[in-house]
Amino acid sequence: MKRVAVYPGSFDPVTNGHLDIIHRALEFVDELIIAILINSEKKGLFTIKERMEMIRKVIPANDRIQIDQFDGLLVEYATKKQARVIIRGLRAVSDFDYEFQMALMNRRLEPTIETVFLLPAEQYSYVSSRLVKEICALGGTVRGLVPEEIEKKMKRKMQTEERKK
Repeated sequence: MKRVAVYPGSFDPVTNGHLDIIHRALEFVDELIIAILINSEKKGLFTIKERMEMIRKVIPANDRIQIDQFDGLLVEYATKKQARVIIRGLRAVSDFDYEFQMALMNRRLEPTIETVFLLPAEQYSYVSSRLVKEICALGGTVRGLVPEEIEKKMKRKMQTEERKK
């Protein structure tokens, strides 16, 4: 039986921490679906389409990786995709409480799906998309936190957004 996992998130933007988790997950799953959550209540920096394109650019072609989008309940999406594992990254103890609650609720909703928590490499343990966007917006460098092409896209996007104001 093929081991399929879903790695959900906003990926707005994808960071080196995300990429680290993706590479770690591929060590024990046959197929990994990177699933971008569509959240109509939140306006992201990048559109869903832009996020999907950026992920494709920074991940070498790999027939074991799919990039997709979803809305609604994660466990329903995972079931539809025949995934039995949800991958979540844990950066710090502060992530654990929320992720633990979500994992238990997902198990209650769909007992056949397990949540696997992965720790990123130490140098990415504090990296989040929110923090990266904040640093970039304030003119700081995010080199080493996101792939170079993502940093360039972020700067261009933020300059464009600034001009609109």
